[in-house]
Amino acid sequence: MKLQHFLLLFLFLCQGSELWAQTSIFDALTKPERGKGTVTIFQSQAIRTLMESNGSNVKIETDGNRSYVTVPGYTIQVFTGNNQRRSKDEAFSKKSQIDQIYSDASTYVDYTAPFWRLRVGDFTTYEEALCMMYKLTGSFPSFRKEMKIVKENVRIFLN
Repeated sequence: MKLQHFLLLFLFLCQGSELWAQTSIFDALTKPERGKGTVTIFQSQAIRTLMESNGSNVKIETDGNRSYVTVPGYTIQVFTGNNQRRSKDEAFSKKSQIDQIYSDASTYVDYTAPFWRLRVGDFTTYEEALCMMYKLTGSFPSFRKEMKIVKENVRIFLN
């Protein structure tokens, strides 16, 4: 009798631990089950990060009329310079050239003493950033020598 109770308790705990082991809805949906179809989810990693965080460390910010979250990602550094007389003008000049052709790309001119930097894009994956960098080097071959992909916290717009 005690053995039956022990076995029942053991089976119950095994089933319960299976539910606790699933860390997210994505794990539950993509878990292979015998006799059922396969679910494949194609989405941005930022969405999974948001869903798995349960909102505990996600801060929604606003920039004018647009809301965004900040997540780890990649951006393209197009220009950096520390000549105080020319670097600011050069950064804004290159920004306006890029904005004319790629108006949908986010461009940021940043000053962190003593450097002026121009960065383009908010990408969640390295591959997205690389694809955009190839487009930029095709459109602006003279910018190529300074371009590089850098890790940075990026803005993912929600609306």
